[in-house]
Amino acid sequence: MELTCCSNEQIQFIVDYSCFAVACGILWHSRLLLPLKLFCTFLHELGHAIAAWLTCNRVTGIEVHADQGGLTHWSTRRPRCSGFFVMPAGYLGSAFWASVLVVSSSDRLASVVAALLLCG
Repeated sequence: MELTCCSNEQIQFIVDYSCFAVACGILWHSRLLLPLKLFCTFLHELGHAIAAWLTCNRVTGIEVHADQGGLTHWSTRRPRCSGFFVMPAGYLGSAFWASVLVVSSSDRLASVVAALLLCG
């Protein structure tokens, strides 16, 4: 019996995407991805810290917790003005650093430099 609703390419896409979604769901709740999740949390908090520093505030610390939560300690004399820049900077910083890693992976030398910077 042949399906008439979908082409072979569409069926293959649905099967591949379903397998990918199940694998992501399983891996997301495993401890295998914990280091990557903690690294993403660090990049998120680093975004807050960089924005606080760029708006002439004082950053006193960054915390990354084992439950993938984090906290950036910063102080300011202008809480309203600085808050507009510092609060959304976590998501923007994470996206920025992720794009830097993706772009650097296109060139062998850039990927080696990125790996050395990340791994120390």
